[in-house]
Amino acid sequence: MTVMMRRYGGAPDLRAMQELTQRLWSLASPHHVGDLAWGRFMYTPDQADWPIALWEDRGRVIAWGWAQFPDDLRLQVDPTYPRLLDEVLDWLDELAAGNPREINPLDSQKEVQTALLRRGYRRQESGPYFAYHMRDLADLPAVVLPEGFTARAVAGEADLNQRVAVHRAAWNSTRVTTDSYRAVMAAWPYRPNLDWIVAAPDGRSVANCLIWCDDANKVGLIEPVGTHPEFRRLGLSRAVCLAALHALKDVGATTAIVCPRGDPAYPIPQRLYRSLGFRPYDRTRTYTGAGRR
Repeated sequence: MTVMMRRYGGAPDLRAMQELTQRLWSLASPHHVGDLAWGRFMYTPDQADWPIALWEDRGRVIAWGWAQFPDDLRLQVDPTYPRLLDEVLDWLDELAAGNPREINPLDSQKEVQTALLRRGYRRQESGPYFAYHMRDLADLPAVVLPEGFTARAVAGEADLNQRVAVHRAAWNSTRVTTDSYRAVMAAWPYRPNLDWIVAAPDGRSVANCLIWCDDANKVGLIEPVGTHPEFRRLGLSRAVCLAALHALKDVGATTAIVCPRGDPAYPIPQRLYRSLGFRPYDRTRTYTGAGRR
């Protein structure tokens, strides 16, 4: 065994990270190939130039760390290389240089939580967390839309401006741009037939749902979903999610997952997904502290 660590060097290395994530994926996994693509490309490089490191054995990525300081430190380690967990955490601690940081393993990731406690992190018993939900795709309800509204998959570059506009309106944010979303559309495993919008009677795009499909594991991740504030409470988020889920089933997937906030301060997305038949199976736990250097 010859393990080497190197710094992140661009999009080809993201694909290598995704290969590890795909190879290790299960319902006990904190990451999906889609959330890595969305996290890397949803913002332009000047806004999202976060440090990433890869650990390789004979050219194959076996661990990675991704440092979006201070509160989104991600990592994944092949369980057949358990000693690398501390190496990745050492790298994150070195980057933080004693400053506060936050890591959010799944409740089922006991080995990560044990390592964090050993390194001086403290578990937070309250505050925001993400609730991981899943549903089987065998019995999807029909899509129902208000009169005059239509749902369809995006038509690539022709829909780029409207696709970005509805995201920005839904999230009250200008950080996703036409340039960044063009990069999203070019990223693996994006598929335009799994990127759905609802159009209002006047032709405007007013709701959206993007699903990322991991073909090897036949599981799709919903990320993100949004509805224009002027068109909420019409059932559009439900309808656009169902349309995208039907498309996901059509490409051969058997399972869908989604990871909304689960704490009481942010209840609406979880209500939506549970009304669609999703059920919780895991959640994140927050660990904070300076760690050790």
